[in-house]
Amino acid sequence: MSSIPGITLNNGVVIPQLGFGVWQVPDEEAAAAVRTAIEAGYRSIDTAAIYENEAGTGEGIRQAGVPREELFLTTKLWNSGTRDWSGQAGRDSVLREFDASLARLGTDYLDLYLIHWPRPMHGSYGNVWAAFEELLASGRTKAIGVSNFGQAELTHLFETTSVVPAINQVELHPHFPQRELRAFHADHGITTEAWSPLGQGGALLAEPVLAKIAAKHGHTVAQVVLRWHLQHGIVAIPKSVTPSRIRENFDVTGFVLDAEDLAAIDGIATGKRLGPDPSGFDWN
Repeated sequence: MSSIPGITLNNGVVIPQLGFGVWQVPDEEAAAAVRTAIEAGYRSIDTAAIYENEAGTGEGIRQAGVPREELFLTTKLWNSGTRDWSGQAGRDSVLREFDASLARLGTDYLDLYLIHWPRPMHGSYGNVWAAFEELLASGRTKAIGVSNFGQAELTHLFETTSVVPAINQVELHPHFPQRELRAFHADHGITTEAWSPLGQGGALLAEPVLAKIAAKHGHTVAQVVLRWHLQHGIVAIPKSVTPSRIRENFDVTGFVLDAEDLAAIDGIATGKRLGPDPSGFDWN
């Protein structure tokens, strides 16, 4: 059994607080990485249509041999298809994309389906969300959520649709902790999920403050950062293709950061993104 705690989403579905991400993992490497992650104890796997590794991810799940119902599987709708996602054509396009993801993954349902980017300049994510609500009602996905949404886009959904997103998956790490957005999520019953929880390029993991805390606890800097996420109630999805790192990133339940540790980590925030600003991102 996994030692990772779960978080109950706003519709009663439980998601493991630590998952395995496969962003930038080539399809031909995804099966081995996912299998290794599941064998290490991960029970939540996060992919996306644009990653072009859903087939490999599904193969890794099959190779691991863990019953599907014991896993929490997430994928995301990409920006392609109907430009404005409006009307019947937009609705049908969303459903086709969903079916295509299921086929590549080799499953007949998802645990979580996300809108990958809001593209607010088109004002059409509400139409997409209506199709997501249809998928939720059908039982083909157990929960629906969004990724890279800001307060304005979330507020629009609250005001115009009937289902509050279960999750908002956003860039989040100690350098970019998203405190205001996290508070907004908490006020509205949305779970915060972090992509790139360990940062990118190594700058975060080279922080002297983190090295000191890691030495204090006899763990690695990456483990300390992931522990910081867990203790702040954030779902984290680190990724790696190195078996030792995959196992290391999962070993985060045998120690606890104290108040001094948490304050020190909170103090290294720079407020700088590593990824694009969602308010202007429109890659198709």
